[in-house]
Amino acid sequence: MSRDSATIELPPVRVAARSPAQTQVGTKHAVDGPVAERVSPALSIILATYNERDNILDTIRSVFEHVGDDVEVIVVDDDSPDETWKLVQALEDPRVVLIRRVATRGLASAFNRGIIESRGRVVGWMDADMCMPPALLPEMIAALDSCDICIGSRYAPGGADDRTRLRVRCSRMINGLARVVLGGGIRDYDSGFVVLRRSVFDKVSVIPTGYGAYFMEFLYTCRRKGLCISEVPYRFTDRRHGQSKSAPNVFKFAWTGCGYVTRILTARLRRID
Repeated sequence: MSRDSATIELPPVRVAARSPAQTQVGTKHAVDGPVAERVSPALSIILATYNERDNILDTIRSVFEHVGDDVEVIVVDDDSPDETWKLVQALEDPRVVLIRRVATRGLASAFNRGIIESRGRVVGWMDADMCMPPALLPEMIAALDSCDICIGSRYAPGGADDRTRLRVRCSRMINGLARVVLGGGIRDYDSGFVVLRRSVFDKVSVIPTGYGAYFMEFLYTCRRKGLCISEVPYRFTDRRHGQSKSAPNVFKFAWTGCGYVTRILTARLRRID
C-alpha cells in the first residue's frame, strides 16, 4: 500500500448477510438469503454516538472526503434522545450503516458491536465529535505497511492536547500510570483513535465494558500477543458542540478516573490466554 494514498485494494470475499432489522441505513448491505457475494470495502470506520446530532454529519462527510469511497462508516447509536440516528438514517447512503441500539448503552460495547458488523480488511474507530481529525486517517492507514495497529496520539512527539488544563493533567497522569504499570512505551494508552489490520482480531478481542479504559486494556493485550503498535501524532481539540460524555460534571469525571486506574491494575494482573 502506498504511503501517498489511503486506497486499499482488496479482493471480493464471501460474507454473511445482515438482516434488514440489523441494518437500517445502507440498504445494499441488507441482502436476502443466508450468504451473499459482496465486495468487501477496504476500510470500516466505526462511530459510537449518543447525542451527537451537531457533529455526526460533519464527521461522516469528513471521513469520506479523506479516505475516498471504498469505505463503510458504521454508526452505532445508543438511541440518542436528540435523535442523532434519524440524521444518519436520512442520509440513505449505501456506504453508511446505522445500528440503533435500544435499552443498551456503553462506549466499549458500541465499538465492539461495530467491529462485529464491519467488513473491511482494515478496521478503525474514533469519536464522532470532530475532536479526532479524519484528515489523519490516510497517514494512519499508511503506517499499517509496517505495523499491525496504528493509534492517533496526543502525546507522541508532535502531538498536542488542547482541552482544559485539568483534563489534560488528569489524562497525562493516567497515561503515565499506564506506562509504568503496563509498559510497552505507548504514549497515549487511552487514545481511542485507531486503525488496525483485521487479522488483529484473530488474536485479541475488545472487552466490551467500560468507557475509555477498555482501550488501554486492548492495547496492553495486543502488545502481550506480540502485535506491533505505532503512534501518529495529532492535535486533539475540545469539542465545539455538545457535552463531553466522560466529564459532564466533577463527580462523573472523578468516577471515570477511578475506573481507569482500576482497569489498568486489573489488566496487569489478568491472565492473557
